[in-house]
Amino acid sequence: MKKISDRIFYVGVNDDDKALFEGLWPLPYGVSYNSYLVVDEKVALIDTVECGFEEEYLDEIREAIGEKPVDYLVVNHMEPDHSSLISLICAAYPDVKIVVNAKTVPMIKGYHGTPEERLLVVGEGDTLSLGTCSLNFYMAPMVHWPETMVTWLPEEKTVFSGDAFGTFGAVADDPTDEEGLFEQYRDEMIRYYSNIVGKYGVPVQTALKKLSALPVERICSTHGPVWKECAFDVVALYDRMSRYEVERGVCIVYGSMYGNTAAAADALAMELEKRGIPYAIHDLACNNAGELGVSGALRDVFKYDTIVVGSPTYNNGIFPPVETFMNALQARLIKGRRFYAFGSYTWAPASVRLLNERAAAMGFELLGEGLPFPQAYTEQKCDMSKLADLLA
Repeated sequence: MKKISDRIFYVGVNDDDKALFEGLWPLPYGVSYNSYLVVDEKVALIDTVECGFEEEYLDEIREAIGEKPVDYLVVNHMEPDHSSLISLICAAYPDVKIVVNAKTVPMIKGYHGTPEERLLVVGEGDTLSLGTCSLNFYMAPMVHWPETMVTWLPEEKTVFSGDAFGTFGAVADDPTDEEGLFEQYRDEMIRYYSNIVGKYGVPVQTALKKLSALPVERICSTHGPVWKECAFDVVALYDRMSRYEVERGVCIVYGSMYGNTAAAADALAMELEKRGIPYAIHDLACNNAGELGVSGALRDVFKYDTIVVGSPTYNNGIFPPVETFMNALQARLIKGRRFYAFGSYTWAPASVRLLNERAAAMGFELLGEGLPFPQAYTEQKCDMSKLADLLA
């Protein structure tokens, strides 16, 4: 338990053991599941945490409020990493009312069998008094589930934002940020957004416009630090990402069976390095230790304006890890990118053609016909100096 203010307590937990978030995304620095108490004449618990932390979670709550009851449980988001312990809270606090919106109702019944009489259904702009302070509720559909809402505590100028403004990475014993902390989490925040929320740029923009009317000074997300000193930077980054705005640079992604496409990718990276062109390089097949694969590649697609994709021809098609990446790009409705394809083949140069077709269908600007090269990589077959000049 950590006291955030006279009214707000952090009762979240760190998960340093989980390898993959949602069974998909690597967690090299862990992840936090954040839950908060607002303590007044009445007590409101805002979101719960992932299962597996039952005893620790109840201990955190009891350390904050002692024998006082939890009067309300506010469910901003029903994804199980935030709602798994709803039944636990109902058992520990039999009189608790669960605050939900209409779209949450079938989900909470389906996951927990929660009876109707336990639910308090709220709508856009509704207010719940806790005594000397109150909670206001604003709908944020598709950020990133349809039932998502945010909770506003005006007396503290604090928004409990659900997954919005979240980030991968565990938090310190004191979860409140300090000056400079944003830069430590920036890449993991971009990776979180690109992996989890990236498809929903338009709904994020809608939510940001709604929140812009509120004098927000503190952001309490469900993942990562409590943002106060760095709140402006966090909102600005989300605004930029949801507009698909990027800086000039190159994200090189590739998959390689026998090292030839990998050699071409490495040669291109060296040429970009010589020219001082910002770049990132990702092995989608994760053949190199520490690689984040598609997860890391998506992060850098949200940073740089140029995507260079390398794939050998595989069964007259795209190498499967690269196909997975292209599917992920398409699913996230990425806009405004430049694109170039390269890759080795033995008897049929299909992969570059197919990659270009996929990129054109997504509205990317093709920087050329691409570079298919036969059999082994050599400098003679692949003029990476010329390609680096094209990408500059």
